[in-house]
Amino acid sequence: MQRLAALPSWYRTNPTLAWICILIAVNQTGFGSIVPIVPLYAKTFDVSQFLIGFSVAVYGLARFAANMPAGRVSDMLGRGSAIAIGGLITAGGNILSALAANYALFLAGRFVGGLGAATVITASQIIVTDISTNENRGRIFGLYMTVFMFAVGFAPLPGGFIGQHFGLSIPFYVYAVLGLVVTLLALTRIPDTRHPDERGGRSRQAAPAGTEPRLQFGKQIQLLVRQPAFLLVSVASFSTYFARTGGVFTILPQRAQDSMGLSTGQIGLGLSAISIVSLSIAYPSGVVIDRFGRKAVIVPAVLFGAVAMVCFAFAGGLITYVVSCMIWGISVGLAGAAPTAYAADVAPPGMNAAAMGTFRSLSDCGYILGPFLLGAIADLSSTGTALIATAVMLLIIGTIFALVAPETHRVLQPAAAVKDVTGD
Repeated sequence: MQRLAALPSWYRTNPTLAWICILIAVNQTGFGSIVPIVPLYAKTFDVSQFLIGFSVAVYGLARFAANMPAGRVSDMLGRGSAIAIGGLITAGGNILSALAANYALFLAGRFVGGLGAATVITASQIIVTDISTNENRGRIFGLYMTVFMFAVGFAPLPGGFIGQHFGLSIPFYVYAVLGLVVTLLALTRIPDTRHPDERGGRSRQAAPAGTEPRLQFGKQIQLLVRQPAFLLVSVASFSTYFARTGGVFTILPQRAQDSMGLSTGQIGLGLSAISIVSLSIAYPSGVVIDRFGRKAVIVPAVLFGAVAMVCFAFAGGLITYVVSCMIWGISVGLAGAAPTAYAADVAPPGMNAAAMGTFRSLSDCGYILGPFLLGAIADLSSTGTALIATAVMLLIIGTIFALVAPETHRVLQPAAAVKDVTGD
């Protein structure tokens, strides 16, 4: 309780964190608003379930392609400049999606939008890594992910409503406008955290402005992927992305509409229920991460995801659908900060940009393969089978991480942790 009471004054004394949270809230509101729309919009082109899934997967393919270049741009031009570029690309991609006259153009718009999304999110997470330390990283990422997940979880409700009453293309225009707002915020409110003294020494791991890191960017990536701990947490994050984009974003809206008889508004309501649960536990989970270690949160997050997939597979109406979404919300809230904090912990000094870019690229493999593979399984068997297969994968990966992955966090005494959060 003492930590939570100290939070407001500490938050106000960290304007970079405050503005990056505002910025990511704007960005993820746009993203979340199209979550229940994308599969239904793709369906209007009279394509198969497989191609509907691919319209989601292509977004992840673009993110995979852009994450590491986004890290490099963040090192070369600065974090805020990278975010501004990403916001412009996001706006262009969503306008193209809204105007698409055929499935191929829609895919092109989704790909461009994914490039922008990757740049914004990767650069913002690099900033959060720059301004955090091993001792407070869980709480700082917890705040960031609370905002991030709330926006993603809440926005499907207005997005579904807008799509249902004003047309499926309108949420894409909304996202485009929000992308331009992100660019404006990045150019006017986000400092360059590459400077080691801008955050009172907390960004000491970042390379000074105008200089190169001690290793070439490619060499940094090679060093990172040789670390078993970094690969293990990337696989764990991969599994949650796979379930999120393949199971929740692609399969679930179709199953909710076809098997449960739910409207787009009801689908958005269930997805928005995720935000209620994830919001309530995202910051407390960050406190747990800093107090008891990263694994204490990562393993339950993956296993709760497996339970949620089983519940989705057997849900038969609105009530069971919403309850399943709430279980998934527990997984989302727990997984928000811990994997990224774990990846940041194992990043060598001066390699924050490379670590976040590489971690996100490996995670986004799940973003690509989830919709692709689960769409194929749904075409060959059923949406229920696809969700059960996802649950089995999560169970296996969560068990392996629990048994093999090392703990990366240096646990502080409670008094020291409180002192760090308050900034005294």
